Amino acid sequence: MTNPDLQVDWLKCFVAVVDAGSLSAAAPQVHRSQSAVSMQLKKLESALDCQLLIRGPRQHQLTAEGQTLLGYARRMLDLHGETLAAFHGEELTGRIRLGVPDDYAAKYLTPVLKRFAPHHGAVEIELNCQQSTALIPRVRCGDLDLALVSRDSARHGTLLFYEPMVWVGAPQFQVWRRDPLPIAVYESTSLAKRSAITSLALQGRRYRVVYNSSSLAGQIAAVESGLAVAVLTQCSAPSHLDILGSEQGLGPLEPMEVAVYRSEASRRSVAVDRLYDLMVRTLRTAAAAQDSPAPGRRRSR
Repeated sequence: MTNPDLQVDWLKCFVAVVDAGSLSAAAPQVHRSQSAVSMQLKKLESALDCQLLIRGPRQHQLTAEGQTLLGYARRMLDLHGETLAAFHGEELTGRIRLGVPDDYAAKYLTPVLKRFAPHHGAVEIELNCQQSTALIPRVRCGDLDLALVSRDSARHGTLLFYEPMVWVGAPQFQVWRRDPLPIAVYESTSLAKRSAITSLALQGRRYRVVYNSSSLAGQIAAVESGLAVAVLTQCSAPSHLDILGSEQGLGPLEPMEVAVYRSEASRRSVAVDRLYDLMVRTLRTAAAAQDSPAPGRRRSR
């Protein structure tokens, strides 16, 4: 019996469900109903004669076969898009209002924009750097088209990867020896602040907020000057600061769920489509390549 050909629409629906996490979240991305997306997945599984997704109550998980297919599916859809663009493509124009926190900009956004800009130079990108808690409402109300953020709910955004959080301190000051512990924090709604205070509360360790700043530069300045220790994303922790842990009486921190949020209004923009797709592909591929632990950073003794 001849195996049926894989249809592009099946693959689009499969990748959309993986990226969005559920059928209901994927349906608007492929402009289909939830039942139509489910039918496309069934056709794909029938063609390959295997189960690709385990359908949970909230989140769909890839099977081993689904994980294998995902890499091929992304490559096939990329080539399909490139082929159409080569024959029917028009120069993209317009403006994309993009948001990102300072700590994700250099490490994660720069590689995406480096790939996007050479091919779409006529698209204007307006970049807004704020904390995730400020960017997310701006996407929801349509003030921004896209935002790369630490997500505030597992039901929102498209999850890309998990970013570790770390305690940092200046080795020459050893502020972590003080009681109560002086800490530098972001604004009151910050997810990093919430993580730090929760960790200290679980340890029963006394602390005192001595420095508030909404910027990454401000947090680093507080640590470098010996005012406090701080909680930063691992990607933004400067190499000259020590990463602290149990030896300094500081407990573990929950990682951030890094996701891309997209406004409903932007779904009519081809330019936003291209940047969104590129962001998901680039950052998920990079995260998969770094699954093994990074080389150890010097820790304070």
